[in-house]
Amino acid sequence: MKARLIGLLGLFALSAGAAEHKVSSAADIARVADTAKPGDVVVMADGTWENQVVVFKGKGTAEKPITLKAATPGKVVLTGKSSLTIDGDYLVVSGVFLKDGQLTGDGVKLAGHACRLTECAVVDGTYKFFVHFFGTENRMDHCYLAEKTTESPTLQVEVQGQPNHHQIDHNHFGHRPALGRNGGETMRIGYSHQSMTNSQTTVEFNLFERCDGELEIISNKSCENTYRFNTFLDCAGMVTLRHGNRCVVESNFIIGHHKRGSGGIRVIGEGHRIINNYIDGVYQGGFWVTSGIPDSPLNAYFQARDCVIAFNTVVDSRGPCIEQDAGIGTSKRTLRPANITIANNVFTVPSGGTLLKGKEGEGFKWMGNVATAAAPLAEHQGIRVIDPKLERGKDGLLRPTSGSPVRGAAEGDFASVKADIDGQPRSGKLDAGCDQVSNAPVTNHPLTPTEVGPSWMERTVNGR
Repeated sequence: MKARLIGLLGLFALSAGAAEHKVSSAADIARVADTAKPGDVVVMADGTWENQVVVFKGKGTAEKPITLKAATPGKVVLTGKSSLTIDGDYLVVSGVFLKDGQLTGDGVKLAGHACRLTECAVVDGTYKFFVHFFGTENRMDHCYLAEKTTESPTLQVEVQGQPNHHQIDHNHFGHRPALGRNGGETMRIGYSHQSMTNSQTTVEFNLFERCDGELEIISNKSCENTYRFNTFLDCAGMVTLRHGNRCVVESNFIIGHHKRGSGGIRVIGEGHRIINNYIDGVYQGGFWVTSGIPDSPLNAYFQARDCVIAFNTVVDSRGPCIEQDAGIGTSKRTLRPANITIANNVFTVPSGGTLLKGKEGEGFKWMGNVATAAAPLAEHQGIRVIDPKLERGKDGLLRPTSGSPVRGAAEGDFASVKADIDGQPRSGKLDAGCDQVSNAPVTNHPLTPTEVGPSWMERTVNGR
């Protein structure tokens, strides 16, 4: 944490020829923004900023962004009918706390090109979206969003007809209570009508904790997004590829502790790659591979096709490890998933649990999977039923022992899978499951609040 603060101080240090501007109101910021030059820093006075509609505009450069920051991180509190808009080129906002906002629009609008929201927080309030992305190549990092109780996603990304290349990383998405109906997502990238457009947003190294708003923690509704290295802890929902194609879900930790409503990954659409994920103690099941509607409209259910589910580990799931035709016969869904490759996964099934549910569609390919089934399993090509010999490691995860049959058990050509969930290289004969037994340094692990979110905000697991 200290190292990160030192790094931020360096980021906001004045460059040669730059100016520092002190402000105490939204009107001051608007006035300064008209004349601010690349490298300038605008410093917000500590205190409660009530009913302040802050609009931060300007044109910085990659080398010299224009920065708006709190004098003391976390001590500038926007409340009441306050909001924040960032709209320009190479703008940075840091250290601002939006609390109990009483507007129905956006809490933070992040627009323009290559702008950054960092070390900020949005907690409680009636905003439609706590953070709303527009533009291209914008970034939100080390922020905290929690306690949204109104309808609509906590964070929304607009997909405006071209790849936007946004980056959402190292944030803490805290508690979101159950909404009780559709519209309680923690993150949504796109909408149904935008779902065939490439977004190419990257969501990585985030902690999602107790995100219970609805079934979809993340609702993917666009193409070619990447979700990797995230931790989902005690969330009553699932990572959902709801609309759109060719997304990657890789090296995420999904840990449910048997919480009602917790689940793994829903697969809808074409060309997705779901690799190296660890799913532990979920209630709804590991993977829902979803059936579709013939000639589906954009807002309905497309058939899951041409997807790869490989090198994942699902342990202690009360729901089925894989539901092969989720939703078949409901909502006009008559097309079972097709051309799905399920390879080199490891499944442990508790007493009373289910390995497979439903009926596979055409073109399923099974290879190299290892499973232990509590109930007898009919012989199934590509699934070897045997105790995988996993043990809890110091990090609490179930990992293969030295004598585990998953070692070297992978089959098929997966040259593109070059590392495991820990970031350790996969070389030689590959192990099944998300964990390649290795002595190489670990670069990815389940995240804690001390590693994500604002450095100025003290938080613990299951609390702020």
